[in-house]
Amino acid sequence: MSAVKKIAVLTSGGDSQGMNAAVRAVVRGALYRGLEVYGVQRGYQGLLNQDLFQMDIRSVGDIIQRGGTILQTARCKDFLTDEGQQRGAELLREFGIDGLVVIGGDGSYKGALKLSKLGIKTMALPGTIDNDIPFTDFTIGFDTSVSIVVDAINKLRDTMTSHERSSVVEVMGRHCGDIALYAGLASGAEAILVPEVPFDLKEIALHMKVNFQRGKRHGIIVVAEGVSSGESISRQITEHSGIEPRVTVLGHIQRGGSPTHNDRILASRLGDYAVQKLMDGDSGKALGIVNGQFAATDIEKVCSTKKPFDNEMYELAMRLSQ
Repeated sequence: MSAVKKIAVLTSGGDSQGMNAAVRAVVRGALYRGLEVYGVQRGYQGLLNQDLFQMDIRSVGDIIQRGGTILQTARCKDFLTDEGQQRGAELLREFGIDGLVVIGGDGSYKGALKLSKLGIKTMALPGTIDNDIPFTDFTIGFDTSVSIVVDAINKLRDTMTSHERSSVVEVMGRHCGDIALYAGLASGAEAILVPEVPFDLKEIALHMKVNFQRGKRHGIIVVAEGVSSGESISRQITEHSGIEPRVTVLGHIQRGGSPTHNDRILASRLGDYAVQKLMDGDSGKALGIVNGQFAATDIEKVCSTKKPFDNEMYELAMRLSQ
């Protein structure tokens, strides 16, 4: 016997490529198993506004390749309060919903945890481009975002080489430097600046100057936004070396576009797994994939743990950047 009969799915926080693939997997996985499924529009705000609708197999047709989220997403200050959380749980019960799948990042996880403690069976899926959720190798949207950054750097490198200039590329990542690290390594960046690793900007600038004196005619520096702004980094490099890098801020372009096959597969696997976990009677779990295998970790543990930074990969990137 299934522990749930009627479930809902919502997307919350910043959007990420692959959210639609996850929604599709939740809906079709639930329908295949004989459950009713409801979509919640605009995250926790939509829940409090009672903006729910029943979904069928066609509700998620032709969306696996689309970026963004068909359910939309929004921030919700009211859901940060005990009253808002209690009201959310009550509304789910009024709709007869006994299971909820939340797709989002750290803030979304905390909301799912609160609902779980209020008696709603919940599963959380890692939907964020930052790759900052622990107990999963990758988050939904990260692979696509890195691919977008690498493609942008490839294009910048062409024009920087033509004009014999350097470029500072500012990417997303306030607290986690994974986008900068992976994209920087994949694109052969000369320097990668991330929040997790101290750096000496004067040393980096002088290294760039020496490289130019040796005949190198372009350079790429990738900086995570949590370190500093690209403009600030560029000014300091100019002060220390006389080199004047051009600055490119990629911004929200990193969240858009069609998800890669890796993100589509990750989202599909996790969405279907979430349905099965709810049917098994489990709750309050954050789902991920570690070394190719499913992992289900208490949301409370996930929210209190910082994902470790891959220092070995960072050191590799630095060795190869000479």
